[in-house]
Amino acid sequence: MVMDVHGRDLRYFAAVAEELHFTRAAERLFVSQPALSKQIRALERQLGAQLFTRDRQGVALTPVGTALLPHARRVLAEWDAARTAVDAAKAAQRATLVVGMSTSPGRGGLLPAVRSRFTAAHPEAELRLRQVGWQDPTAGLADGGSDMAYVWLPLPDQHRYDVLVVAEEPRLVAFPDGHRLAAGSGPVDFADLLDEPFLALPEAAGPLRDYWLAADERGGRSLRIGAEVASTEETYEALVAGLGVVLVASGNAPLVSLGGVTTRPIRGLSPSRFALAWPRTSAAPLTLAYAAACRAARPA
Repeated sequence: MVMDVHGRDLRYFAAVAEELHFTRAAERLFVSQPALSKQIRALERQLGAQLFTRDRQGVALTPVGTALLPHARRVLAEWDAARTAVDAAKAAQRATLVVGMSTSPGRGGLLPAVRSRFTAAHPEAELRLRQVGWQDPTAGLADGGSDMAYVWLPLPDQHRYDVLVVAEEPRLVAFPDGHRLAAGSGPVDFADLLDEPFLALPEAAGPLRDYWLAADERGGRSLRIGAEVASTEETYEALVAGLGVVLVASGNAPLVSLGGVTTRPIRGLSPSRFALAWPRTSAAPLTLAYAAACRAARPA
């Protein structure tokens, strides 16, 4: 029987096997516990065998799971080593640093300030900015098209990346003009939004989609998706059309607060975090130099 098991499946399996606790493993992987359980069940179906026993006493490896674990660890270690070798080879071939982004980090002049510091230290290097769609929350890190990227947290497989938080911003809610809550000026309680249809990122955005839907703050209440949006333009058009409300970072509010749209603060939500991220296995000099320039340039 031919099987095509993904590295993600093995990472999820290894995390549960090491923690012997689905919730702790999910927190370690920065995924939701239901998503982790679903992935493990899919792997068990693919292998045709149960990997864990689950009962009131806890989680334990089955004999099949015990047999699989050392092989999974070797495969993951080899893959991490392969990625390190590929990254080193790419860095040796070119003195170009590709920085991905799906949201422009124009906060307080951050981007030109980082560029200025970086190019002063490395005038020979070519710095390229790469715009990536919202379908990829890693802004090109996952497929290797970006050496570093400005991203919103949380990231899928966040354990694979080093991150430098460059901004923490309150989450606001954007309404179409005429909405029952658009007229006020003070904060809106998140509880008042639970029955509203929400605009959502594409499903490929994974945990970031859940974050901008405030899934963890809903207390188990189901949510309504009014439409999926994959760009600022689509978000604005969906708002004006009355398809739903949407959460936005305060720094991005001007991008959608055009004619026909109003934003208000929200009580009950944690602030959003905007960060520079790069592969944890990367030690390329240009990567580390850009991170240092960003650390020096970010607002105090």
